[in-house]
Amino acid sequence: MNKAELSDFIADHADISKAKAGQAIDAFVAAVTSALKKGDSVTLVGFGTFTTAERSARTGRNPATGDAIEIPASVSPKFKPGKQLKDAVAKS
Repeated sequence: MNKAELSDFIADHADISKAKAGQAIDAFVAAVTSALKKGDSVTLVGFGTFTTAERSARTGRNPATGDAIEIPASVSPKFKPGKQLKDAVAKS
């Protein structure tokens, strides 16, 4: 499902226009992004939790040449599904 299909689905189920559904999706993404940038987490009970995880710097290998390369430290977004979402998917 892409953003347009999600927007159509939300518009149909929430009885709102497709434009308003698209704005709602954009607002949700902006809110989650903003919270993660600040180091906060976003929890939607039953659906899941958006968090960040710090990855330390490490030495890797270039697969083509085998040379050692330094991989810098980074912060990555993570999503942990909630129990209701896991159960819903497992019963599909």
